[in-house]
Order: sequence, then structure tokens, then C-alpha cells
Amino acid sequence: MTSSNANSIVILDFETTGLSPDNGDRAIEIGAVRIENGEITDRFQELMNPGRRISSFIEDYTGITNNMLRAASSCGDVMTRFAEFIGDDNLVAHNASFDKRFLDAELARLKLGYTGKFACSLLLSRRIYQDAPNHKLESLIRYKHIIVNGGFHRALFDAEMTTKLWLIMLNDISERYDISPIPFELIQKVSKKSKNSVHKFLMAQ
Repeated sequence: MTSSNANSIVILDFETTGLSPDNGDRAIEIGAVRIENGEITDRFQELMNPGRRISSFIEDYTGITNNMLRAASSCGDVMTRFAEFIGDDNLVAHNASFDKRFLDAELARLKLGYTGKFACSLLLSRRIYQDAPNHKLESLIRYKHIIVNGGFHRALFDAEMTTKLWLIMLNDISERYDISPIPFELIQKVSKKSKNSVHKFLMAQ
């Protein structure tokens, strides 16, 4: 399903062996939530075997163990399935530059791509919630009093939490500025505005 509305998208999150595919790091888990008109309609979650052991730090941070990954499908198999899942939908992640780098790197290995555009919930939150203590996902979930049932740093859980935050941000923008529906392209533009100019820009929409 293709939509230019910000409430019809795929929200994704990777867990990885490290910080950068440029340094040889690989994805070890992908989690994603599809929303259509603000309602969750599908989910995707798989572990993937990066072909080597992961560090004890990553095991402790994510709760994903080397034993779990040994039994998982290869990165190539999982990412082929995930490319089919996202189709041509637009994409959102919290700190999207990180997830986009891994998505691009893993799909490039398979000579696959995607047509959807990216938006970043972290960049949007910095402009919409300028008085938040910080803009980490966990902090924003507390800031907006979102109920948490589970643990962070697993891909599907983080994608689910980002989805809840995203829909609340869209609702807050809609109520504050009387914009409905909210185009995905508008969110992309807001995310690039200086903090001081966001209010005036949205008032003019």
C-alpha cells in the first residue's frame, strides 16, 4: 500500500553487532510495524545470523545471545523477506540515520532496494517536544506517559514503542495546528527546520 499520509507507514528498528556497517557491522534483528490510517495492520520480527559471534556487550545490551543467532536464518534470507514486507511504503525509525545505514547496507549485499522515503521520529521529537529532558526513545516514552510492557533494545519492542510515540506526535501536531491528514512530506520538512522556525512553519500550513 502506497500512501503519502504520515499515519500509513512502516516503522522499523534494527539490533546490530555494532554502530556502523562501514566498519563491517551487521544486523542481527529486525522488527517492524505497519500502520495504515493510524492502525497497526501488520508486524515483522526476525533474528538473523551475521555469520560470526557477537560481543558479550551486545549480548548484554540486547538480550540476544550467540546461541539464539546460531539457530537463526542468514541476514540475506531475512532481509529478502523484509524487503518484500516493506514494499513501497514510507519508512520511519527513531534515529533513522542509524537504521537507514543498516537497511541500505544489508539490501545492497542482495542487490535489493526500496522506493519509500525515510522520516526520523527523533528529529521530529526535537522540534515538537522542545522541552523534553532529552530525545532518547525511552525518555520520550516516559515524557508522554506511554505505558510500557516489555524491555527496550529488542527490535520489535522498540518499533512498537516508536509507533506509539509517532502516533501521539502526529495527534499533537494535528490538534495544535489543525492539520489533518498530515502528509508524510510535511513531516520530512518539519524535521529539517530549525527549532525556532517550526511553530511559524506549521501555523502557515
